[in-house]
Amino acid sequence: MSNAFVRGVEPVPYRPHGLPVAAYATYAQAQRAVDRLSDEGFPVEQVAIVGTDLRMVEQVTGRLTQGRAVAAGAASGAWFGLFVGLLLALFAPQGSSWLAAIVTGVVVGVAFGATMGFVGYRATGGRRDFTSRSAIVAARYEVLVRGQRINEGRALLERLAAEPDGAPLLRDTTPAGTSQPSSVSSSAVAAAGPSASPDVPDRPA
Repeated sequence: MSNAFVRGVEPVPYRPHGLPVAAYATYAQAQRAVDRLSDEGFPVEQVAIVGTDLRMVEQVTGRLTQGRAVAAGAASGAWFGLFVGLLLALFAPQGSSWLAAIVTGVVVGVAFGATMGFVGYRATGGRRDFTSRSAIVAARYEVLVRGQRINEGRALLERLAAEPDGAPLLRDTTPAGTSQPSSVSSSAVAAAGPSASPDVPDRPA
């Protein structure tokens, strides 16, 4: 069960507040921007980095065969067996061979790991004959500032972007032919609260 449903516990991560002062293509650029704000004495406790347009990316790293599955399992088992063998050697009775304990641990670990690798590969039934790694990435990373120093933070980051080694700011990326009610993204407006929403005139009766 998520912590969001536990009474008295604030959900993590919490909902960010503030207005966007800059947007970057990578998290490293946004992190560097906040670091620069800190170097300039800006109160970074009023800053948040928010990733928008999240996507789950699974990068395929190679083909998985039965031999590779067994070899990977054996390698993992060898490391675990080495750890167990070292523990046995440390607490072995005086006069016993510590080398034999280590070798025994490695051999047993390799055998166990190879077996588990074989069983795991056969259990897939050939439906996933590849290896991959997954990550959650964002299309853009917005730097949000709350409080009374929003304009100061925006000016500092624009000055950083103008430097030769500064991280470039992302401009409006709305595709042509689509409308956008405000220069502030909808996610940032929601994060900033009702006070950040643009005023909308009442419709005539």
